[in-house]
Amino acid sequence: MIRVLFAAGARCWPDYEKVLRQALAEAGLSADLSPNHAPERVDYIVTAPNGDVQDYSPYTRCKLVQTIWAGVETLTDNPTLVQPLARMVDPGLTQGMVEWVTGHVLRHHLGMDRHILGQDGSWRSEVPPLAADRPVSVLGLGALGTACATTLAGLGFAVRGWARRDREIPGVEVFSGDDGLAAALRDAEIVVLLLPLTAQTRHVMRPDRLALMAPGAVLLNPGRGPLIDEAALLAALDSHLGHATLDVFETEPLPADHPFWAHPKVTVTPHIASATRPATAATVIAENIRRGEAGAPFLHLVDRDTGY
Repeated sequence: MIRVLFAAGARCWPDYEKVLRQALAEAGLSADLSPNHAPERVDYIVTAPNGDVQDYSPYTRCKLVQTIWAGVETLTDNPTLVQPLARMVDPGLTQGMVEWVTGHVLRHHLGMDRHILGQDGSWRSEVPPLAADRPVSVLGLGALGTACATTLAGLGFAVRGWARRDREIPGVEVFSGDDGLAAALRDAEIVVLLLPLTAQTRHVMRPDRLALMAPGAVLLNPGRGPLIDEAALLAALDSHLGHATLDVFETEPLPADHPFWAHPKVTVTPHIASATRPATAATVIAENIRRGEAGAPFLHLVDRDTGY
């Protein structure tokens, strides 16, 4: 009997219990799933950064810690977590992110705010350019970034992407390295942030990089809040940037007195760009446990050196 500890929290347990039991059974696994196993008997842990387990040292027979979140920066900083760690790459989460990013890119590309919010009797006849004439840059080409970049390219946008390592993505001009980051940002009219949060990416959008974006450009951040130097962004909005649509922030919930709330060039969405969907995530979790029992490589293992 495989013992699986569900440590992602009591709030998540009702959403995951049935679908995860079903996924484990469909994977052919005889598993005892519970939020209450004794540490020395646990074979696998399903958790979240804010989950029930913060000290992993008693879990001496645990083969894998599987998080239900895409972001792992607070888990990789935990010195007691020496077991293999897998991040969540969930088809439902990916599709949700594609929908949020595509929706807001099209919103800004088409100038929808001017027409939806500007019903003041003015006849605004500005015709937007075609997508091919709108440079869009996606920073971060993991599972989420690649899916978003590919979708936008499929709509005809001139898409650039930036990643730590060079790669090929059909329809996307890919850059890497520090010089590549500047090239990806230069004159971009819409920039989408989907980078992981690491020591290297914290405040990646700082004054000199914000200055590379085209006059009137839009910044979308559905990734991680600290990717942006918030003071630098406010200054850039007051000078040359056209808008920022932000889903994540350095402090969450965003304080009621934060200047983002009242800034006319900022749209705040409350960390809802996407989320892990239990039904599809359960299949990912069950597959990784099946792999562990079969001696096969785990999926989506976190590289402790890079932090993702």
